[in-house]
Amino acid sequence: MTATKKTVISGKTTCPYCGVGCGVNLTIPDSVNQDVPPVSGDMDHPANFGRLCVKGSSLAQTIKFDDRLLAPMLTGQVVSWESAIETVSSKISQVVKDHGPDAFAFYLSGQILTEDYYVANKLAKGFIGTANVDTNSRLCMASAVVGYKRAFGSDTVPCNYEDLERCDLLIMVGSNAAWTHPILYQRIATAKKQRPDMKVVVIDPRETATCDIADLHLAIKPGSDAAIFSFLLSDSVQADIVDHDFIAKHTNGFETALMQARASTPNLSYTADFCGIGEQDLVRLVGWWRDTAKTITFYSQGVNQSSSGVDKCNAIINCHLATGRIGKEGAGPFSITGQPNAMGGREVGGLANQLAAHMDFATPGSQDLVQRFWQAPNMATENGLKAVDLFQAIEEGKVKVVWIMSTNPMVSLPDTAQVRRALEKCELVIVSDCKAHTDTTAMADVLFPATGWSEKDGTVTNSERRISRQRGLLPAPGKAKHDWWAICEVAKKMGFQSAFSYQSVHEIFAEHAALSAFENNGKRDFDIGHFSQITKAEYDALTPVQWPVPKGRPEGTQRMFENGRFFTPDGRARFVAITPSLPKHQASLEWPFTLNTGRVRDQWHTMTRTGDAASLAKHTAQPYVEIHPQDARQLGIKDKALVRLTSLYGEVLLKAKLSRAVAPSQVFVPIHWTQQFASAAVVSNLIPQVVDPLSGQPESKHAQVRLEAVEDICYGMIVSATPLSLADCLYWCRVPSEQGFHYEVVWPKGQTQASLKAMGAGQSMVTAAVKKTEWLEYSNPITQQIRVARLVDQTLTLLMYLHPQPESLMADWLISQLTINTALSASDRLAILVGIPANVEEKGEIVCSCYQVGSKQIKKAIATGICSVEALGDTLKCGTNCGSCLPELKRFIPVVAELSA
Repeated sequence: MTATKKTVISGKTTCPYCGVGCGVNLTIPDSVNQDVPPVSGDMDHPANFGRLCVKGSSLAQTIKFDDRLLAPMLTGQVVSWESAIETVSSKISQVVKDHGPDAFAFYLSGQILTEDYYVANKLAKGFIGTANVDTNSRLCMASAVVGYKRAFGSDTVPCNYEDLERCDLLIMVGSNAAWTHPILYQRIATAKKQRPDMKVVVIDPRETATCDIADLHLAIKPGSDAAIFSFLLSDSVQADIVDHDFIAKHTNGFETALMQARASTPNLSYTADFCGIGEQDLVRLVGWWRDTAKTITFYSQGVNQSSSGVDKCNAIINCHLATGRIGKEGAGPFSITGQPNAMGGREVGGLANQLAAHMDFATPGSQDLVQRFWQAPNMATENGLKAVDLFQAIEEGKVKVVWIMSTNPMVSLPDTAQVRRALEKCELVIVSDCKAHTDTTAMADVLFPATGWSEKDGTVTNSERRISRQRGLLPAPGKAKHDWWAICEVAKKMGFQSAFSYQSVHEIFAEHAALSAFENNGKRDFDIGHFSQITKAEYDALTPVQWPVPKGRPEGTQRMFENGRFFTPDGRARFVAITPSLPKHQASLEWPFTLNTGRVRDQWHTMTRTGDAASLAKHTAQPYVEIHPQDARQLGIKDKALVRLTSLYGEVLLKAKLSRAVAPSQVFVPIHWTQQFASAAVVSNLIPQVVDPLSGQPESKHAQVRLEAVEDICYGMIVSATPLSLADCLYWCRVPSEQGFHYEVVWPKGQTQASLKAMGAGQSMVTAAVKKTEWLEYSNPITQQIRVARLVDQTLTLLMYLHPQPESLMADWLISQLTINTALSASDRLAILVGIPANVEEKGEIVCSCYQVGSKQIKKAIATGICSVEALGDTLKCGTNCGSCLPELKRFIPVVAELSA
């Protein structure tokens, strides 16, 4: 009999991680019981041309039903959708009747789709009558939005990704793109390799992986960025490189901005001192700026997450307007978004100070236009509450119902204690999520099960204004529903049936497109009127396109402002006079360390997705605090030892990572770890609720803290066949693994073999009367190591290691022993207690996540004579896939010189 060949069905979709917006090919399994095959990059997508970073490449590993929220829940009990919607709609209607529309709020996310955002905004602002619709994009992009609107009259990103490859000078400010936007960074690195004369400048207090391609790294004093651009503006006049014709024809306010720049940064020496950098380094930047017309300034959270983030953005934009470096190939101020649909949310009014289609309350006639288009009965008339203000209003009892969608404010918002108080006091907390257990779902009264990536259907817009489809290729599990559907069902129950009776998501997109073109006629930047009559078939086949896409121009728009016309009332761009200022809180004797926050290479936001991919935990398994060795010596802190960080607002416990990448008196902590993954590592516990007065964006990258070594402790590792309760541990971190459970732990001193066995017995999930339990034990009185293993019917179920100092063991191999069902041999038992079998090579710390290549393997290869990153790739494959590890690989190469000496 001839075997029947299976048909492989695949679909194109878009990655759910960063703002690059890479195209992804997802293969659909033949059966619901099959695992989803690994994804691949879409060769036709203009954002990535087939390349994916390690997070994107691992997407299939995250398609799991473990911990999925599969049914609506009300106060911890499963209920029907009908019951949950009735509860929510009745409560919203009641509080609006009793307390007014502003007693309700949405808190949304840059991970939901544009169509979800659109109907939430329409319901709140048009039909309930409140502008309390804000989003976690407030935490990352709000300052960039206000900066663009002040300068251009619109929230318009002028550049595209090709400009990054074609510029001759790229200034990267507050962006570690090598880790946060890896595919875009690799495009830049490739362009620089092809054109070595291209100059790259990195402005960042830390030495990051992005510095790998930098010709100049300006390690500025935290928060001092604006002074550099203030000085560049005044120097541009001094060097006579300003574009006088462009300024005269297309701008206003130049002289006032220039006068303020001269007053704020009177000379190079003052500016260098203000920024804490060497004068010669600033001279180099100034020289390149003078000589290079094709300049891009590429900026991200290091600029935006600041109490003066808007002014920083306008300082950058001022320089580009003054020199006419905008609306041209390879030139412009380019704000890069952090989330997959931060841009799409901005398009439909996902911020509390916006209306749909890039309109706002401040522009005369906009509110009336939107109200007429929607035929809205209860149109909001003024700005709503921005994120931090919103949660303060919840605590004060002014907002009584909040609907949180696809985000985790218990981890991401500053001052976690305040957020907790707010949600505890709120009369009704609704959370829509695909995960059952997050720090925020734990605070919910009502849980709505949402579809996740690969299931939900709609559009996203990336950082270069490119709209792409995120397609629902897999069936929704359980009773999970699309976010737009849940919003519309609530709206219909509230009496708004006719306005929310969409039969398909493409109808929402078509309405969104029609509103963008309504009475526009080129007056507004956002216009996708070409899609106002889109059919379902056309929507399903939609290919990536950059807006504006007005009627008659289906090809979209590659670059904005090429005609020198802006979206202000007079069509001229506006210079904004700014005064550089440092962060609100500065170091003191009590709080001597300046805290910086950010991402690690292989994790995303609060790990609700990446935490399901065990391979992504190999590069950075635990949260950490990066400390300069000089500070560590003074405080008696050793590498990988436990450290307590304290601020006025809370404390965290983290492992130390000694590094010269941070300056003395500065520390860095990643943002990803939650209470689901670690006992005390939520960094927002330390962050004050300081915001930019114009954008409302928190100063999340800056806090003042003190550090201290945690004494009288011992370190350990636990692997277990079942999940454990570790409340008795001073510190624990759950490390994702393919099978079993892996915990890194810290106990107070005094643990013995007997107490470990007692703890292990207490954690047992089996009945001793039914199954034979056996203990393996090892202790070394000299090293004070203790190792205890529990076997049940000769199968390993629990292993606990204890040692006085931090110690790395082969966790992957040890965890793999949990799945061996045959009786363990004597040699296997010995290897388990030793921590490594004699015939297994230890990889060391993982450097290349794509191919799981570790530091010890790399050093061993170099010892054989390999002396280049390319040769390492040929031998070990490391660095040959996504390229995210290339900066780290290069740091191993100098070892060759030491080996030869």
